[in-house]
Order: sequence, then structure tokens, then C-alpha cells
Amino acid sequence: METKYDTIGNNYDQTRKADSYLTERLHHHLNPNTNGLYLDIGCGTGNYTDALQKKGLSFIGIDPSETMLEKAKSRNREISWHIGTAECTGLETASIDGIIASLTIHHWPDLKKGAGELFRILKDEGRIVIFTSTPEQMEGYWLNRYFPKMMSDSIAQMPSYTQVEEAMISSGFELHKTEKYFVRPDLQDKFLYCGKQNAEMYFNDHVRHGISSFSSLAHRVEIEKGLADLRKDLDTGKHAQIRKSYENDLGDYLYIIGKKP
Repeated sequence: METKYDTIGNNYDQTRKADSYLTERLHHHLNPNTNGLYLDIGCGTGNYTDALQKKGLSFIGIDPSETMLEKAKSRNREISWHIGTAECTGLETASIDGIIASLTIHHWPDLKKGAGELFRILKDEGRIVIFTSTPEQMEGYWLNRYFPKMMSDSIAQMPSYTQVEEAMISSGFELHKTEKYFVRPDLQDKFLYCGKQNAEMYFNDHVRHGISSFSSLAHRVEIEKGLADLRKDLDTGKHAQIRKSYENDLGDYLYIIGKKP
């Protein structure tokens, strides 16, 4: 299956690595048992699949990108990797003990169909842990100041919290809880807002290449202008004031945890 990640996947692992804190929170919210079988839907190159498997869990990784899965297979051949989507996993009904979906739901063509399929394959009492960002949270990123069109397009593709909630509940899930995540200075996974406290990251071509907003949505002219403005503001000290003006208590990303009754 041809996807945008077949294009950016070749160098994806240079900057997209499993963050230890995020891995711990995924594990905590999944609340797994060592005898269960778990799914990482939209697993990409399998960074978090691999990190959680090394905690003693059995995992399946599913992704629509062949390029990503080839990287995943080379990382860990003990994990079962499959081409597929949230809407069509190819797995048996009630065969999975828990599911993680990290920074992937905005790529699903049909959120409700995807939620329904994941509900079908999940066992009773099983959990689904979604890690995402909401449009409201993304509007609080200072990146909006420098890359307004890119951010507008990125925000437009993100499901709102209400949409996620409705898709989960209509599929049969109970909403268990949510948890805000604020980007930490030591973040190891270089996703969109990784440079919240360290804007210098965005001048790294490899970092931008591993972020779908920059590699797939942004126009070259806007990137060049945005980086030039950012450099000027960093050199003059103005950026510190801009960053402070975007501070909020909404969280930068969000864990949404659902449970199958």
C-alpha cells in the first residue's frame, strides 16, 4: 500500500525513536499482563512496539506502509508485523488483549470504522490507549507563528476530542480516562512539537523530514521564510517572548484511554 510514509520512511528512524517516558505512560495506561497479546496499530517502524515488547509483552504491529514495516522487521523479528489499517486489521474477533495507537488516528480515513474494527478484535475488559493531539492543543503551539499554513493544514486533519469520543462510544467503548502530556526538554521522539523548548531542532533537515507536517504538508517557501523569521527572533531574543505568549494548560498532546466492557 502506497502511503506518505513510504516516502519519508527511509530516514524516519534517524529522529523518531521511542521516548522512555512516553513508553512508560503507554505501558501504564495499557495495564498489560505478560500472558496477553497486544496490538500497535499504525506502528510505523515499530519503535514503541519494540520498546514495549522488551518489557516482556507479546505484540503485533500493523501499518499500511511497506517501507515502515521493512524497518520494523529489521529491528525486531520476534514481533509479528502485518500490512493493514485500523479499518481492516485482518485479525480475528476478540483476539487482542489491548491496543496502542500512537500519533496515528489523524491518518485513519474513517475514524468510526477504525474504532469499530478495533472494538471487534479486542477482548472484553481490554484497553485501547490513544496518544494524539487535538486541534485545540495544536492551536497553542508557537509553531503557528512561523508556519501558519502548515499548522492550519495539520490542525484541519486532526480529529477533535469530541470526534474521538463519539467514535469510541458509538463503537461500544467506555471512555476510561484522559491524561495531558506536556513536551519535556529531554524528549527523544522528534515529532511535531519536539522543539517546544529548543527551537534549534527545526533547523535540522533530518528532524523536519521525520515530521509529516513538514515533509508532506508544508510548502518550501513557507518553510524557508518561517525558519528565517525564527532565526531572527532567536538571535534577537524575541522568540522567548513569543514562546511565553503561547503557554497554556491544555497540554501539548493527550492520552485517551478506552475500555471494552
